[in-house]
Amino acid sequence: MDPKRILVGSTLAISLVTSAALGASQCPPDAVRVGPACVDKYEASVWQVSPTNRALIRKILAGRVIARDLTGGGAVLIGCEVVPDAVANYPANFPNGGQWTPVPGSDPPSPGIYAVSVAGVRPTTCTSWFRAAQACRLSGKRLVRNDEWQDAAAGTPDPGVADDHTTTCNTTRPTSAVDLVATGSRASCRSSWGAFDMVGNAAEWVADWAPLVDCSPTPSVDYSACLAAVVRGGNFLDGERAGVFSVRNDSEPGFGDVGIGFRCAR
Repeated sequence: MDPKRILVGSTLAISLVTSAALGASQCPPDAVRVGPACVDKYEASVWQVSPTNRALIRKILAGRVIARDLTGGGAVLIGCEVVPDAVANYPANFPNGGQWTPVPGSDPPSPGIYAVSVAGVRPTTCTSWFRAAQACRLSGKRLVRNDEWQDAAAGTPDPGVADDHTTTCNTTRPTSAVDLVATGSRASCRSSWGAFDMVGNAAEWVADWAPLVDCSPTPSVDYSACLAAVVRGGNFLDGERAGVFSVRNDSEPGFGDVGIGFRCAR
């Protein structure tokens, strides 16, 4: 056999294998590769989407949707009433405990709720751990784990109270009373991996649970009431307490307020 043909064939095979390996290592555009995981670039915003809008849902599931697609496709941003961008509360079929029911006629069954990673909108807060976990799953993702969160946050500046209200991490409420800022809008608040707003803005639920701080179960206290879902990063009110090593275990998984959001991963 012609040696040149063997060499060309081997080179082509190696090239194909290398291309396949590179393709397998890629993350969707809405995420960054952090070791074996694809962690969302941005804090999650939750949107109500009609299950009949299958083209938009396909984009969401593929991690290729942008804010313009959502607003142009009739999606409604969910969140706290006090946050200017949000125009709706969670619908009745997606309760605080995450025990959602499908929209009649949806196929596959869906409550019409999705968590996305897009730049340019305020993250969704006032969300329980249960709702956050289900919103990630419905979007083909999962809540980021505590160890993944820690890895993804590496290199994020830890400004403490040095928030300049423009580029650094959002850790102190400015005098204008604006609290949460649009995802990705603080250019310097970016990790070495490329994830934005890991410090400040919205603190973030992670998948892990831990014993609730200052809770001692007794015969009259259900032990499950002494479990907390872990919250990372600190929020816009935490000042110097916010940072890549900020860990809280003082919130029950059914709790939600304006300062706690979440981030998904694949």
